[in-house]
Amino acid sequence: MTPVLQSYSQGRWQSSEGETSPLLDASTGEEIARIPRQGPDVAGMLQFARKIGGPELRKLTFTQRAAILKDLGKYLFSHLDEFVAISAKTGATRRDTSVDVDGGIGTIAVYASKAGRELGDRTTLFDGDIEPLGKGGTFGGRHIYSSKLGVAVQINAFNFPVWGMLEKFAPAFLAGMPSVVKPASQTAYLTEAVVRRISDSGLLPEGAISLLCASPNGLIENLTSQDTVSFTGSASTAQTLRSHEVVIGRSVAFNAEADSLNCSILGTDIVPEDDEFTIFVDQLVNEMVIKAGQKCTAIRRAFVPVSIIDEVADAVSARLGEIVVGNPTDESVQMGPVASYGQREEVRKNVQKLLEATRIVFGDPNKVKVVSADAEAGAFLSPMLLRSDDIFAHQVHSVEAFGPVLTLVPYQTFGEVIQAAAMGEGSLVGSIVTTDTALAKVLISGLAPWHGRLLVVDSSSAAESTGHGIAMPQMLHGGPGRAGGGEELGGLRAMKHYMQRTAIQGNPNFLNSL
Repeated sequence: MTPVLQSYSQGRWQSSEGETSPLLDASTGEEIARIPRQGPDVAGMLQFARKIGGPELRKLTFTQRAAILKDLGKYLFSHLDEFVAISAKTGATRRDTSVDVDGGIGTIAVYASKAGRELGDRTTLFDGDIEPLGKGGTFGGRHIYSSKLGVAVQINAFNFPVWGMLEKFAPAFLAGMPSVVKPASQTAYLTEAVVRRISDSGLLPEGAISLLCASPNGLIENLTSQDTVSFTGSASTAQTLRSHEVVIGRSVAFNAEADSLNCSILGTDIVPEDDEFTIFVDQLVNEMVIKAGQKCTAIRRAFVPVSIIDEVADAVSARLGEIVVGNPTDESVQMGPVASYGQREEVRKNVQKLLEATRIVFGDPNKVKVVSADAEAGAFLSPMLLRSDDIFAHQVHSVEAFGPVLTLVPYQTFGEVIQAAAMGEGSLVGSIVTTDTALAKVLISGLAPWHGRLLVVDSSSAAESTGHGIAMPQMLHGGPGRAGGGEELGGLRAMKHYMQRTAIQGNPNFLNSL
């Protein structure tokens, strides 16, 4: 019998009655789980987290919280094989899983390490030094961060069912806030499996984590001014949630990380014989293939000097022709399916919109050769390379096909490419491949206001570079405008989204005692 996902609420696993919806293996189309339409009492879930989880967490110092996270990371790594097997059903190859599952657990380990070294055995953070406010030295002020008294609600996307949860959970836990996790339905079965192991570990204080595998009805409506919302997903859904009357009326802290039209730029100093040319091509192909292009950080627009765009198109096409698509349980497969039939149709629909201003260089939206699978039974797509000869074509900078799709765009001047990149109206990440330091500085100056992160890479750093699409826990993840206007990660900065900054004034000796 197909299992029905459960929610973890008020310290126990709870089943739901009523209608359920099927969740399918992305490669075979077989039903692997069902998700209920109606979940447990959401108001009760939130209140339990606030009244039980929050106080228990706030009893612990940063050092103690860090130690728990360290042990939790080790415990989850011990169950990695279990998660890998389940992850394959989402369409993930082992390489894809390493970004999501291994990466999520690794993020916990990084936060545990940084907090253990840097925060100390206390519960309050200082923000800056004491500011003298009187001439005699007996009166001053300083800012502190203290834990909020609410719940850290996270609403996650389908493409990273583990990393998306853990990269939000770790800083919230360190900050002293319990988390309520609402995963996307398509891949919620993997999130549920990880939360089961977290609860089995017995490492967390009661109420520190809850899981809602059901409709989010009532989740936003029951928030308070002490709660936070961290959302990952589409820009349109972020806008809907951000404008909810409860979020606005109660001044609920809202952080969004949305899909964006990220770009990569090949410098005018690079020719096909250079190592940097190969680095650029490899990066484009990797970003199309990893997670079948279902990454919010994936490259959607590749700006190339007009003089060598044909060579880039040929090189990328040759590499894509070698990519093996199919069932990710086959070790020869380099790219699995997208997460669902619905996602495949969404990609195809947006490719058609893009084709109003582009042409196909490689791939076919309706046909793909696969191994160890049936192309129609699974949600398979061919990687697709498009080309637009108009750098300012509206569709290229406004339509995102959230899958293995990339558009090549030629440019002639730096001013032109900076202007075109900005037409994306805000991105999570951009990258620049060049050996020309002066060129890189010009591009950074023009691109930085529109990007949350910029990567500059050449042959001197390529061996150690984590690549365009990997969000490292030590560095900022987020971006302006279309990218959501929020910030995640960035090392211990992320904790401050879950804490209240307060100005404290008094005698400097007292302020030092804090």
